[in-house]
Amino acid sequence: MAASMNVLIVAAVSLIAFSPLCLGSKTYGSGGYLFPQFYDHSCPKAQEIVQSIVAKAFAQDPRMPASLLRLHFHDCFVKGCDASILLDNSGTIISEKRSNPNRNSARGFELIEEIKRALEQECPETVSCADILALAARDSTVITGGPSWEVPLGRRDARGASLSGSNNDIPAPNNTFQTILTKFKRQGLNLVDLVSLSGSHTIGNSRCTSFRQRLYNQSGNGKPDLTLNQYYASVLRKQCPRSGGDQNLFFLDFATPFKFDNHYFKNLIMYKGLLSSDEVLFTKNKESRELVKLYAENQEAFFEQFAKSMVKMGNISPLTGGRGEIRRICRRVNHAY
Repeated sequence: MAASMNVLIVAAVSLIAFSPLCLGSKTYGSGGYLFPQFYDHSCPKAQEIVQSIVAKAFAQDPRMPASLLRLHFHDCFVKGCDASILLDNSGTIISEKRSNPNRNSARGFELIEEIKRALEQECPETVSCADILALAARDSTVITGGPSWEVPLGRRDARGASLSGSNNDIPAPNNTFQTILTKFKRQGLNLVDLVSLSGSHTIGNSRCTSFRQRLYNQSGNGKPDLTLNQYYASVLRKQCPRSGGDQNLFFLDFATPFKFDNHYFKNLIMYKGLLSSDEVLFTKNKESRELVKLYAENQEAFFEQFAKSMVKMGNISPLTGGRGEIRRICRRVNHAY
């Protein structure tokens, strides 16, 4: 019975993974809709400008694509994809940059401002910071070897931020599988989206402080996490001690850390996922386990679903029509200067 259920799950997932993605269709938001051709007349070089600056940044800093993907993810999970994550502190705004998920780890803000300055010179007060984040995430995926997709555009920028939302709504490295899934479902995303979007950890780094408990005290009993390969754990302990070294960086995918591929899922099967929130995809849920196995065996299936899930995530509660604004500088609202 269990075997037949697994076959059904894999068959269903295969249908999901290979169903066509209507990338050019309109994606409805609040008070308007998003579509890839939004800037074709108002700023026809917008996508080219974003792509060229992301490429230049990648050549100088191979970590940057992962950082840009993470910015888009952390933005969309808090009040929707509205560039609230980019706002600095002000008299009326408490910045999301100070939240636990972002403090000392979120980066790429200066690059987003560089892109914004170039776009303001080309077509003033036209391209939103929220759309820059969405485009930069797509271009970061492509430049590291991952799939491409048409990005629905037309988001506008928020005039406020939510520190509490950033602290509470973004999945944490130590969350249980069910907590992570619940946080995804609150955003209108499902288990398939959770597993495929977690595959973005095929690039990037994490800090010692984000997984230390797995090495020394996973369940409060002074013992390591036994779902972590113990040889791999011994290697990690050399640079992630019981105390100190909180900011030491480790590859999320030790096999191909700068290449967007499916090795992340292969690592999970070998119990070499760095974060607890990664490994639970393989150890705590039968359906997610089958998806991990599918994506580990079939990179094309992963790429197809990742592109779909990125479009879906990019449509979380966008501000459209007359809501929000087009910021002239991404780190502050327009009335602030």
